[in-house]
Amino acid sequence: MLVLTPHRLLRCYASGRFPMADGRDDPTVYLVDPEVRGIIPLDRFHVPRRLARTIRKGGFEITVDRDFRAVIEACAEATPDRPSTWLNDELIELYDALARMGHAHSIEFRRAGALVGGLYGVALGSAFFGESMFSRERDSSKVALVELVARLRAGGFTLLDTQFVTDHLRQFGAIEIPRAAYLLRLKAAIARPATFPKDPQGYALDLVGSGGGPAAGSRQSSSQRS
Repeated sequence: MLVLTPHRLLRCYASGRFPMADGRDDPTVYLVDPEVRGIIPLDRFHVPRRLARTIRKGGFEITVDRDFRAVIEACAEATPDRPSTWLNDELIELYDALARMGHAHSIEFRRAGALVGGLYGVALGSAFFGESMFSRERDSSKVALVELVARLRAGGFTLLDTQFVTDHLRQFGAIEIPRAAYLLRLKAAIARPATFPKDPQGYALDLVGSGGGPAAGSRQSSSQRS
């Protein structure tokens, strides 16, 4: 039986493996080491035009690491479109421990103070391992992803690992690379320091600008920020 601690879990990520369970009620945790890995090249991240309009319109609040536990619990919830998830109680506790250690972070999307979307992942060196996201409102997890990428770029991160590539992620520029190529990128990223920006100022508009183009470098936002 696989027994993980927070430090062992970090070593797994450093070796290119990540944990999963077959369901919330399944106590078994196993490690995955796929032959093909999904990543989003940070310098080629694409924001769909309609989503860029949503970000510029604002009216929401983006927070960082304010309620990691609520985010991961929401990611583990069963929904009509996702009746089973890969997070079980052991993994939730492990990631919560990593958050307290400063190695896991959450991006939260709030509307009128309520948490309606977000994501979380693990940071190691300049590598960020995107783990899971949830959405209770249209585009909320997508806006959280844009905010994540903007912060990763600002903090000097070089690798955003998505594990697998879905149609949802392809619209943002996600690609698949062979395991050997991924491990080379991972080794270089872990050896390079980076800082996950946690200041309350929003970063998403850095990637959409004020006119719909790619990164405009502006830090002004009509969105509410905590």
